[in-house]
Amino acid sequence: MNYKDIPADKLQQIKTLGQLKAAGYEPESVRQELRRNLIKRLQNKEEVFPGIWGYEETVIPDMQRAILSMHHINLLGLRGQAKTRIARQMIDLLDEYIPVVQGSELNDDPLHPLSRYAKDMVHEHGDDTPISWLHRSDRYTEKLATPDVSVADLIGDADPIKAATLKLPYSDERVIHFGLIPRSHRGIFVINELPDLQARIQVALFNILQEGDIQIRGFKVRMPLDIQFVFTANPEDYTNRGSIVTPLKDRIDSQIITHYPKTIETGKKITQQEARVKDGQGELVQTNDIIGDLIEQVAFEARESEYVDPKSGVSARLTISAFENLLSAAERRALLNGESETYVRVADFLNTIPSVTGKVELVYEGEQEGAGHVAQVLMGKAIRTQFLKYFPDPDKAKKAKAGNPYKKITDWFGDGHTIDILNDAPAEEYKKALQSIPGLAELVEKQQPKAKGEEKLFMMEFALHGLAEHSQLSKNRLSTGLQFKDLLSGMFTMPSFGEEEDEEDF
Repeated sequence: MNYKDIPADKLQQIKTLGQLKAAGYEPESVRQELRRNLIKRLQNKEEVFPGIWGYEETVIPDMQRAILSMHHINLLGLRGQAKTRIARQMIDLLDEYIPVVQGSELNDDPLHPLSRYAKDMVHEHGDDTPISWLHRSDRYTEKLATPDVSVADLIGDADPIKAATLKLPYSDERVIHFGLIPRSHRGIFVINELPDLQARIQVALFNILQEGDIQIRGFKVRMPLDIQFVFTANPEDYTNRGSIVTPLKDRIDSQIITHYPKTIETGKKITQQEARVKDGQGELVQTNDIIGDLIEQVAFEARESEYVDPKSGVSARLTISAFENLLSAAERRALLNGESETYVRVADFLNTIPSVTGKVELVYEGEQEGAGHVAQVLMGKAIRTQFLKYFPDPDKAKKAKAGNPYKKITDWFGDGHTIDILNDAPAEEYKKALQSIPGLAELVEKQQPKAKGEEKLFMMEFALHGLAEHSQLSKNRLSTGLQFKDLLSGMFTMPSFGEEEDEEDF
């Protein structure tokens, strides 16, 4: 039997170097190992990076080509583009277990020992050298680059305490305390936010990347380390906080550019996968596709907004947090009203502002407007965009030969009527408020005939918000919700008690 075909439980029975040789073991570099396992997966039509959506035709093929080329990799992209997640999934391309000299701190290959300890063990015990097995999860090391990271942290330094304890002269290489990189020998080492690493520390990586050896103070040590390096970097860092020094960038074989989801559907897949739905929330709160589309649309609007810094990007964490907040808003309302279940409302979507304000970097104009106002504007634009997928364009409807489908609604508001949609209104009160508006139910029945029950009520509220965003109605904030009224009366009347003075559209 080929060594690679030995089951994991049988491998554990191999305890010595002699038994390992008898099993037909041959040393293999970590990059050869990654390449071999990737080839097997591609041949078997297996998914290589599961759960990474939107990269099927861009980033994932680039990653596969880099691994097949046995390249060190730099993932370059804005925040929230799954760079670290991709790096972590490379663990799955490693063998489940590899043999190491028992007790070695550098994961020494029994047939190619690297450290002084492992060499002495093999020299002393020969084929009786004890062997242990290292799981692939222990072969992954990740370090966030911060300004305080030192060469000693990454590579190592002489340890005077070890010298004193072992009674060794300071010139003996056994007094070296190895850093994270040597301890990642035969594994994957990831440095996140590489540009934040000081230039002099980046220089220390030159030899490791090119020749695989390390340099520690005055020690004459050659250690051909076997490591798959993966770096992540944000292009904004190149100008704001630091940069990747050119010789280091030259030694990184493949630079792969990541990106944000290109479609709403892709964004929804990511959000649904990553959002943490709490115990009981899924049964208590019913959702629909439209609310998911609205949340994703906010991120798309933010990435195009004149108020948001495009160089900073808008993380996918915005939509994930917003979806979690939306569920909690609906859950809170149900708990306050003693309801056993509830259906999401557009008002719940508008209550996710706290999830948006901290996720966008504003330009000067945005700072002047304020983060809260910018979040409202983005949500308003999301409603305006999505509204046209389900209802006719109000601007064109006025000239339609079949008649304006919104006329009955706008005329009712034009007669001086107003309607309050409160955030925590019980289901019956919410239903009564919407059904009191003439023509609203008929509009939904005609445009969305499949909507029934709670979904129909949601569409009725959605229609009100859409009309407000298309300047057919006025929508004003109350301390506990929203008030809809005629557009002209909204312009000429002072805000009532509890209303915000700023009556800008959401």
